[in-house]
Amino acid sequence: MPRIPRSLRALLANLIDYAGLYPPAGLALPAVLENYETYLASADSWMLNRLVLPATKLPEVRLRDNWRVTLLVEGYPGSLPAQVETLETRLPRGLSLPTYCEAPIAAVTGAFAKVRTGGLTPDAIPSSEALADFLSEAASRLVAFKATAGLHHPIRSPRPLTYAADSPCATMHGFVNVFVAAAFAWQGAQHDVLLDVLNDEDPGAFRFEDDGLRWRSRGIATAEVECARRDFAHSFGSCSFTEPVADLRLLGWLD
Repeated sequence: MPRIPRSLRALLANLIDYAGLYPPAGLALPAVLENYETYLASADSWMLNRLVLPATKLPEVRLRDNWRVTLLVEGYPGSLPAQVETLETRLPRGLSLPTYCEAPIAAVTGAFAKVRTGGLTPDAIPSSEALADFLSEAASRLVAFKATAGLHHPIRSPRPLTYAADSPCATMHGFVNVFVAAAFAWQGAQHDVLLDVLNDEDPGAFRFEDDGLRWRSRGIATAEVECARRDFAHSFGSCSFTEPVADLRLLGWLD
């Protein structure tokens, strides 16, 4: 089994917010809470970030001390337990905790951005051009972001959009594509470079070493990946934690 290169670890560390309540998984709350506890105790926990919960469910949850939560809210939520670290809203402004706003970047004030990268139907998937536009604008405005929906697989590829037997299929964005493109955007790469990274469907185009990662002929140092993840490209929400991790293993990228 290969050792995980430092640049890949920097790209993937605390990357996945677990959102098992939401489609296409749509699990019941007890299963979601049990899953999150299991993932925290696993060898893959270094890739796990926060548990995604709606504010309406919080009274039903007995939070463990080591849990980290991001809470979906419609307005100021009032007093919250310490495990709630961030908020997510459709409002364009920061609230009482660090906030991710699903709103146009130009309207976001005192907060982070949130970008939707997929959905349950083909029309819910933004074009690569739109996603490259978002990354370019967010980087130029120095607005950090998280992504949500549709990033179940590392590399861009045609996939079923749900777990149903008759699921529609479409080309889904890859989370490695998105976060490598984000790292390049944070270092000032041009729009056409970001677009090419987002559109690349070849896993072999992405190479990871201890001192940095490379996409085709372009490279970025591990320290720059760490900086981009810390200051710009924070995480993505996924209704599955096991599916992205399993796909990384199929590529031979995890030990």
